[in-house]
Amino acid sequence: MADVSAARTKAVFEFKSATLPLIAVILKTSDLDVLAEALDAQLADSPDFFEQEPVVIDLSLLQDAPGEGEAAAAPPGDIDFAALRSLLARHQTQPIAVRGGNASQNAAARAAGLSVAAMPASPAPRAPAPPAEAPVSEAPQIVREVQVPANGTLLIDKPLRSGQQIYARGGDVVVTAVVSFGAEVIADGNVHVYAPLRGKAIAGARGNTEARIFSTCMEAQLVAIAGIYRTNEVPLPDSVLGKSAQVRLDGKKLAIDPIP
Repeated sequence: MADVSAARTKAVFEFKSATLPLIAVILKTSDLDVLAEALDAQLADSPDFFEQEPVVIDLSLLQDAPGEGEAAAAPPGDIDFAALRSLLARHQTQPIAVRGGNASQNAAARAAGLSVAAMPASPAPRAPAPPAEAPVSEAPQIVREVQVPANGTLLIDKPLRSGQQIYARGGDVVVTAVVSFGAEVIADGNVHVYAPLRGKAIAGARGNTEARIFSTCMEAQLVAIAGIYRTNEVPLPDSVLGKSAQVRLDGKKLAIDPIP
């Protein structure tokens, strides 16, 4: 009888490990008012950018001692996770877990209905230092959990359909097939698309202002470098639309140039 029961159970379901691409929101402040202002400013032009994607709240940077000007901020363990969930949900994300927190934070997160992720917090890869005069942003750092190969370049040779996301963490990404509308290609370094780029391309995801985006057919839904972005709500000029082009940072604005 036990053997029959076990066979029926196996036929109904199985437990298997799974590796899923998730967004990690790396918090740099525990002040939710500051965080709300930064999120509103960063996502104002693309309110549906995340389309209800699941996110992990990374608390690892909040374990450091407060820096200059942060003495009056709330202590790292004092986070209203229910309010934080509502704040992130307001920007079309679905917070499901926390990671990198201390015991007090983990307990508060569980009480707010969040899980505690077993995965370790990701160390930030090396990137060019920002100019000395650049202000320190309190905006959350949004990344995806995919590591590039040892050579520093992730190669994708199959089409990316709407809803698919690729992130070259710590390096460049090269795509040799179409990136469809609704698909996302993200890299800490450069993004190369040797095919029509119709979805979202994000280079310099961790603040590399020297990163660039290249495509042989520029029709992007969104392009961004080091947090500065432009959507297709502002039409591309005829000189680059549907043609070979590159996107780079020119000071604090994006420049899109044709490639001869």
